[in-house]
Amino acid sequence: MLIDFVPTIGGVSLTEAPAFKKAPGGAPANVAVCIAKLGGSSAFIGKVSEDAFGHMLADILKENKVNNSGVRFDPCARTALAFVTLRADGEREFMSFRNPSADMLLRESELDIDLIKKASIFHCGSISLIEEPCRSAQLAAMAIAKKSGSVLSYDPNLRLPLWPSEEAARKEIMGIWHQADIIKISEEEITFLTDGDDPNDDDVVLKKLFHPNLLLLLVSEGKDGCRYYTKQFKGRVPSVQVKPVDTTGAGDAFVGGILYCLASDVNLYQVPSYQIGYLS
Repeated sequence: MLIDFVPTIGGVSLTEAPAFKKAPGGAPANVAVCIAKLGGSSAFIGKVSEDAFGHMLADILKENKVNNSGVRFDPCARTALAFVTLRADGEREFMSFRNPSADMLLRESELDIDLIKKASIFHCGSISLIEEPCRSAQLAAMAIAKKSGSVLSYDPNLRLPLWPSEEAARKEIMGIWHQADIIKISEEEITFLTDGDDPNDDDVVLKKLFHPNLLLLLVSEGKDGCRYYTKQFKGRVPSVQVKPVDTTGAGDAFVGGILYCLASDVNLYQVPSYQIGYLS
């Protein structure tokens, strides 16, 4: 988890923003909160600082009915900060302050193993794979969840500026690809992971990104909706047309809605169309 600082007005760059307001952030935490808001049961495992922001984030999880017993506090490192904006041209800007922040310092020994074993679905991203010891902690948590029968959900959530190089990002993101049962990916991430291939080409997606153990591959298309692929079928669902206020966290809401539906035993054929509303 981290603190996002967003401009008090929309459609400006970070340098043009007159002021910023703080907001809780972090993709996996956003997903957990979304599931809880929909009436599901969710928990979060991670690390924040023993500072004011860290305790604020842990409290926000609890206030939103997310089990925060897996949250650990670091007395030395600070809670991560990120400045985020959606410019007038539709592009997002990110500026992060970490290296190291508390979220990067979660150790395998600090994992709440019993909590992980209870999960019907275990969701993760790729940011925790950038540095040790958090990388090893995530890999260990995934192994525990898989052994316990959890469905593994994965959203790479590419943030290139946080990685030491494009090569390192590609290697680590794809390193756990074949362990996932459900993957959500954006068109931009397809282009990055396939070295520039057309993200709209079904053959590219199926040959390079779909694997035999995958239950569901989702491609988010922003305002245009999403595509979905399984072993038996594929298709596309258009989005609900709305005037966007801010797209930050939209992908996390999308994933949260999907996982809530699947955990609630909704028929897989119904999930993508049912879910588009949460993206909006």
